[in-house]
Amino acid sequence: MADTLRRLVNTSSFSVLQDKLESWHQDYHVISCDQNLNRCCELIELTAKIQGELFTILNHTATEGGHYAGVDTLKTRLLPWLGTCFSMARPSVTDDTSLQLIQESVEKDRKIRELSVCHDSDMQKMETQLCSTRLQLDSVKAELADAHMELDETKNKSATTLLATEDEILQLKADLRAAHEKAESYRRKLDTLDDYERQIRLLREEVSFLTTEKAMLQERLVRSRSPSPLPRRSRSYSPLRSESPTRAQLTNSSRHARLVSRFSDLYAVERLEAQSLLRRYIDDLEMVQKIIFIAVMESFQAAKLAYRQFKLRVRKTLSPSHHGPESLEDAAVDYIVRNLDLYDVQASVNEVINAMNVNPRISFPPEVDFVLISNLIRETCRVAFAMQTLDPPLDLAFANNGELHNDNKYRRSYDSEFTAPLVAYHVWPALMEGDTVMVKGEAVTRRGALWRSRSRSRSASPMRSRSVSPTRSLVNSDSR
Repeated sequence: MADTLRRLVNTSSFSVLQDKLESWHQDYHVISCDQNLNRCCELIELTAKIQGELFTILNHTATEGGHYAGVDTLKTRLLPWLGTCFSMARPSVTDDTSLQLIQESVEKDRKIRELSVCHDSDMQKMETQLCSTRLQLDSVKAELADAHMELDETKNKSATTLLATEDEILQLKADLRAAHEKAESYRRKLDTLDDYERQIRLLREEVSFLTTEKAMLQERLVRSRSPSPLPRRSRSYSPLRSESPTRAQLTNSSRHARLVSRFSDLYAVERLEAQSLLRRYIDDLEMVQKIIFIAVMESFQAAKLAYRQFKLRVRKTLSPSHHGPESLEDAAVDYIVRNLDLYDVQASVNEVINAMNVNPRISFPPEVDFVLISNLIRETCRVAFAMQTLDPPLDLAFANNGELHNDNKYRRSYDSEFTAPLVAYHVWPALMEGDTVMVKGEAVTRRGALWRSRSRSRSASPMRSRSVSPTRSLVNSDSR
């Protein structure tokens, strides 16, 4: 009996019964009628199980008291209660099984309540989302209806204005064609006007120069006809006065300084721009610097050749009508100085590019062309052409790979071996005026440069070889 009572106390059956009653009381008005009946049946079953346990304890207790112990209590309390027609059959299961069932029932009830709460919350969320979705659907339907209405209105308007629009388009096309024709005619007139202005400017310069010469000649003629002794003295010095300075001689120093400064700008600006362009296609910095150096050398050769040819044409043109005090050579140089824009620089650029294409010392990707650095070549040709008009002219120093490094002509680059005596390759040429260095060049010195230069010269094809020497290039150009 004590074991059965202990087990009943440990299971807390009455506490579970109280919890179920409180839970049912809270959910009574929320759940349905079937759920309320199920709750009530569960409580009746649980009460019956507890009463079965109590009757078992009652039986064991009466047995332990003997035949007559507890008779009065049974007569006064149990029998009247049984008289109310309440009876409960003893369960067919054992006591332990009954308690396990009670515990399982309690656990299932708890899980059912949790699932019910989760289900209710999920249902509320879904209902909220459904309401919001319906509202969005209604708004989209309204927008779609408005869009259909606007589309219908646009179609109606387009249908009514289609004919007028086509006529306007035709008229606008005709006006545009007429405007293009007028613009083209104005552009031709503007070009013609620019040519006229340029010719007028050149003629004015010629007229002013000729007027000055005429005044000088008239003054000399008057002095030569005068009987005073001063003209004789002046006549004795006439050979000196006949050599009056031309415009080229007067501006020689200023042009010299400007061209030297422009050559330095080529190294600082155009060279770096060409180097950045070439590095997009060539990863080897040494090859890029060689390409730029050879382009500058070839540009000077092409410009000197073009200057000689241009000078010959000018002398041939001026020789029939030349009667000035200066020599024909000075007059030709003075004319070239005043008409540097007549130099066909594009022809020199094409010649330089053709020469670089057959140069075996440099290589270039086949998908691009040396036209990529045409800006550097063009500016170098212009500077070199103008340098030939100086007295004495400026030229580049002769350079050859593997030569002994000269600190007076070249400065070493940052990646050079400063203890190496030989030049591996040149980065920028030196500008010379006779034997005087005007602007230093840049060279890379490394050990074994002579051996590298010889090996490369032997590997070069004799059919495609072309010397970088200015003298040999000049001789080849003259022979062509």
